Amino acid sequence: MTLIKSISGIRGTIGGATNDNLTPIDAVKFAAAYGTWLKDYAGKDKLKVVIGRDARLSGEMIQNLVVSTLVGLGIDVIDLGLSTTPTVEIAVPLEKADGGIILTASHNPKQWNALKLLNEKGEFLNAEEGAKILELAEEEDFNFAEVDNLGTITTNDAYMDIHVDEVLALPLVDAEVIREKKFKVVVDGVNSSGGIAIPKLLDALGVEVVKLYCEPTGHFPHNPEPLKEHLGDICKKVVEEQADFGIVVDPDVDRLAFISNDGEMFGEEYTLVACADYVLGKTKGNTVSNLSSSRALRDVTEKHGGTYEAAAVGEVNVVTKMKANNAIIGGEGNGGIIYPESHYGRDALVGTALFLMLMAEKGGTVAELRASYPSYFMSKKKIQLTPELDVDALLVAMHNKYKDEDVSTIDGVKIDFAENWVHLRKSNTEPIIRIYTEAKSQIAADELADRIIGEIKEIAGL
Repeated sequence: MTLIKSISGIRGTIGGATNDNLTPIDAVKFAAAYGTWLKDYAGKDKLKVVIGRDARLSGEMIQNLVVSTLVGLGIDVIDLGLSTTPTVEIAVPLEKADGGIILTASHNPKQWNALKLLNEKGEFLNAEEGAKILELAEEEDFNFAEVDNLGTITTNDAYMDIHVDEVLALPLVDAEVIREKKFKVVVDGVNSSGGIAIPKLLDALGVEVVKLYCEPTGHFPHNPEPLKEHLGDICKKVVEEQADFGIVVDPDVDRLAFISNDGEMFGEEYTLVACADYVLGKTKGNTVSNLSSSRALRDVTEKHGGTYEAAAVGEVNVVTKMKANNAIIGGEGNGGIIYPESHYGRDALVGTALFLMLMAEKGGTVAELRASYPSYFMSKKKIQLTPELDVDALLVAMHNKYKDEDVSTIDGVKIDFAENWVHLRKSNTEPIIRIYTEAKSQIAADELADRIIGEIKEIAGL
């Protein structure tokens, strides 16, 4: 069982011992730390925080604990109930709230949950703010409100509809253009809130929806990370239904993957490439993704006359660089679309609408669209960490081994070779080392990953 404390929040497995897992006591402690920090940060007595959760089995329990803790601190709560990460992000500024908490472990399996923390803009906290909250949680020096000053709870279950309306109002989204194409799409909502939110958007755009795992029961029918090895059912369903394509989201709906009309993966790396292609074709500008993302975004950006920059992995790092570089679209290669015209957060609803506009204007099939982009292939592998492994020493050793290559240490170690690259980093969300590679064939990408894993294991004596 595991508890991971990072600048982006607290994430862990349900059950077990306190301080080692996400138990009720840990949930209360970290909610209290966030609320205590927020009162100091906002510099005022009366605060308001937006709370929403995905459909995972522990969600309602964790939500009750977090909401009650904030109320106990004298903070008013806007309770969205079942929601999505981007929905909470847009709700915070719309409600003029002082912050937000999303209760979701994103792509992690059902035994996990997390508190993801937002500021008054509905954006993730930076490293300094996150570190302060972790410090407060360790100290456990909380000052709760007296009975006459307790916070209040206001429920609002309309925000998924409001979110859809916000997407429809974007200048580059034209519902009539999409509606005329009479698209048919299969949606895999992994039995979480995406099974509600994505069909709502598609219905509003006049798209015929075939639902697959769209009941928000929290019983994930497959590993919820939207990778090829987990998506056999929807790949088959797209072909059976003769659909134009398939849409897959993770439990909190900030990651987006497409299935082509032939039942093959469009490639989650190419979600951002396609959406950026559409946006850059309408508006000149720059892009940003993280160091683990495909070179294809750079190629498409330069084709449209823009400049591409890479940020450290993590949404807050990408957003920071996007603001610095005036990027008009960006995100992460895991299918996370960040479109500032909407908000600075990964949003599968925004990505879906932009992709539909691209398809409506370009014509042809999704498979043909994918074939039109620069062809890169990625391998995403991992090494499970054990307490005796010194990860930092391993990364230094790999850096030294390849010091004559083009090496970046902004985030872990990224080695850029002429024809391919490898990125090694310790995960912020799981006890693993991630090994991402990209090459001009799948075989070459897999072979590079396997070679690097072998070298790491040799150095570690595994």
